[in-house]
Amino acid sequence: MKLTNRLFDEIAIGDSASIRRVCTESDLYVFANVSGNLNPANLPDLEARFDTDGDPGTGAVAPSMWLASLIGNVIGTRLPGPGALYRAQTLVFRDRARVGDELQVTVTVVDKREPRLLLLDTRIERLGGASGGQSIAEGQAEVFAPARRIEIANAELPDVLVRRHEHFDRLLAACAGLPALPTAVVSPDDPDSLEGALQARDAGLIAPVLVGPASAIREVAAGLGRDLEGVDIIDVAHDDEAAARAVALVHEGRVRALMKGHLHTDALLSAVVRRTGGLRTNRRISHVYVLDLPGMADPLFVSDAAINIAPGLEEKVDIVQNAIDLARACGLAEPRVGVLSAVETVTPAIPSTIDAAVLSKMAERGQITGGLVDGPLAMDNAVDLRAARTKGIASLVAGRAQVLIVPNLESGNMLAKELVFLAHAEAAGLVLGAQVPVMLTSRADDARSRLVSCALAQLHDWWRAHGASRVAGAGRAD
Repeated sequence: MKLTNRLFDEIAIGDSASIRRVCTESDLYVFANVSGNLNPANLPDLEARFDTDGDPGTGAVAPSMWLASLIGNVIGTRLPGPGALYRAQTLVFRDRARVGDELQVTVTVVDKREPRLLLLDTRIERLGGASGGQSIAEGQAEVFAPARRIEIANAELPDVLVRRHEHFDRLLAACAGLPALPTAVVSPDDPDSLEGALQARDAGLIAPVLVGPASAIREVAAGLGRDLEGVDIIDVAHDDEAAARAVALVHEGRVRALMKGHLHTDALLSAVVRRTGGLRTNRRISHVYVLDLPGMADPLFVSDAAINIAPGLEEKVDIVQNAIDLARACGLAEPRVGVLSAVETVTPAIPSTIDAAVLSKMAERGQITGGLVDGPLAMDNAVDLRAARTKGIASLVAGRAQVLIVPNLESGNMLAKELVFLAHAEAAGLVLGAQVPVMLTSRADDARSRLVSCALAQLHDWWRAHGASRVAGAGRAD
């Protein structure tokens, strides 16, 4: 599409042009970033919200100057078009626009004056609904028409990505009203692990039982200015003993989840998988990363990037099933699972492609349940529909995968961390396959990551007990 301007002599009084535009939350955030105007009346998701009378409660309104910029859009692209220059603009705002409003912006020529000066009536109105056709803003613009013909391609501007993490917000909101999950926190004798556990307690996500050296835990709490009154502490001197005691608390029915504190992951998991007295089930344990990526319609689940180094086919069956179960607990009715490899064709020289094909067939035969499984898929045609179509892959999963199963730990770990550090994802995670979920928090995790990991454990616990997800949108057709 090309943009062509209209010269002064080609324009007649009464000529008109208009555009339609839907106001979105992203519009409000982008405008706030560009302008530096952080007025909470114009920003969704902030506590301070105002209606047109200045009273709280009706939600964010579109900035008036964002509305005015839409008039500039019509003038700069349609009437008179490229090369037009403003001299003046007046506006009277009759009402406010909000997210979801469809707006029509119209300019009409009411006078022509030399040299090349146009007087335009400008109007913004709301379309649809009970108030359809209602004027939001009216005014007059003085614009100099371009002096020469300009014809340009409709420029493709660089994409603007609004970095929001609504999926994690939704997961945390789904936990509201649930009883706190009794959780053994193993060796929380450093500031990061203890503070993370206490923040999760304060958020109502877990009811922590601190298992470790009591004197060290209390000393850390004092350094944090934290009061441990009312928190159960089981005094155990060494990490291995603390892990074993935490597992015993599960068997005693005192806790329904474990959280890693200031000890090595192997020390905790060795107690979990111990053949006698551990928390083994008939499944292999595996870790599932849950990633909130800006611009993606659902959370992305990646497994296994933390525990199983080079899983074989039998282990991958459990890895897939664990990931599907967590995705369902997080609100995906029938998760779409892409089994990744370097290529999307079954290639005997690449063993992961054979595993992927077998996993797909096992899902078809009901040996893996609850999700749609397809593979092998390369990363591009797993998550990008255009790439999948270009390569002629017809599948319910290709291009729309919500769960990614990686060939081995190295590839999964690199993928998850690339998404965090290069694609601005927020990450949380959970170990599944044991009798209870295990939260493997890390010193590198921020407070939000720890909280969401606790929310994952709480949601999975609820899903196992009730067979349904607490998350809004669960059961929707994807």
